[in-house]
Amino acid sequence: MNKLSVLAAVMCALGGCASVSQTPSYPLPTPAMQAIVDKDISRHFGDAPVDGGPLATDLSPALRPADIDKALRKVADWQLARTTPHFDRIWTSSVLYSGFMAASSATGDAKYRDAMLAMSEKFEWKLRTPYPDADNISVAQTYLELYQRDPSPERIASTRAELETLIDLKTMRPGDARLPWWWCDALFMAPPVWAKMYRITGERRYLDYIHTQWQATYDQLYDQEEHLYARDASYKDKRESNGKKVFWSRGEGWVLGGLARTIDFIPDNDPKKPFYVTQLQQMSARLAQLQGKDGLWHAGLLDPASYPLPEISGSALFVYGMAYGVNRGYLDAATYRPVIEKAWAGILKNIYADGRLGGIQQTGAEPAFYLPASSYNYGVGGFLLAAAELKTMTKDDK
Repeated sequence: MNKLSVLAAVMCALGGCASVSQTPSYPLPTPAMQAIVDKDISRHFGDAPVDGGPLATDLSPALRPADIDKALRKVADWQLARTTPHFDRIWTSSVLYSGFMAASSATGDAKYRDAMLAMSEKFEWKLRTPYPDADNISVAQTYLELYQRDPSPERIASTRAELETLIDLKTMRPGDARLPWWWCDALFMAPPVWAKMYRITGERRYLDYIHTQWQATYDQLYDQEEHLYARDASYKDKRESNGKKVFWSRGEGWVLGGLARTIDFIPDNDPKKPFYVTQLQQMSARLAQLQGKDGLWHAGLLDPASYPLPEISGSALFVYGMAYGVNRGYLDAATYRPVIEKAWAGILKNIYADGRLGGIQQTGAEPAFYLPASSYNYGVGGFLLAAAELKTMTKDDK
């Protein structure tokens, strides 16, 4: 669809035309969804242009380190230039920061890590709020990774103090009876912070906290039949228009990515380690069954017809988690490498000539509609994590 026809479709959605013949082949955001898009843009999470320009034609889907590196750098460089003036400590940014740290390790290019060091120093290595929830803890993933490279006490002092306020709480915070990790996204945002603190300090109580809280979230949200997580308890009884349960691609991606960012820190002799590995295996198997013919996944995993556009943030996080599983021997390479290869090829078709990564749903808690060129920083973070893990998976390939 060209720029004029998409623009016409948007105008139709806003009541600016009488003919339906120009409507696109995918649903446009409802007014409520568009309000979220507008808010995300105002907060510099990204944008959603009607036309993102020409798509990239210089990228190869081949799973070779050099080809992966080229795609990684193209997207990372575009995003870094756009993001640097708007560094923040909110979760959307912190996911991107984790991606930049992975990109630096994968490419050997220090500029991404140097930008993260500058960000951390700007915020004095502090979190956003007292009694920080999982979203507000997540920036500490980058602080702790930078500490591991250069163990300066000030880099973890604030994070450690905040964790001390949380470690004995049974709920989110005083006066809030919800579980500390009551929504599935939290399993990406918080556990890696506690796990890294355990690795740095050697204090078992940080690891025990993960075991306690993840188990509680699992008991409340994990669907034993579908092997997927409800976004939160309010979604357990909700249904898509086709009558099937609501499972949101990015929500599942957060969990799979959270597993990939946590399991390595759990000792092999820890009796709880199989609990996490089994989830990685079960979820990966179910997601492989749900993969589309184009290699990608849709916002509503069990109702792709209602959400015809592929959703790239969830798809990228699935690639990340599956590639991690293959790299660590938790997933069978012969089974999952074809799934990963097909998904990666599909993701690359959503990269624009300037480096924009499109097809990313705006923030939310459930499947929604968006434009093909929509791009947000957290989705790019998932892409960078996937690309970095793919480079590890293909390091012996030519």
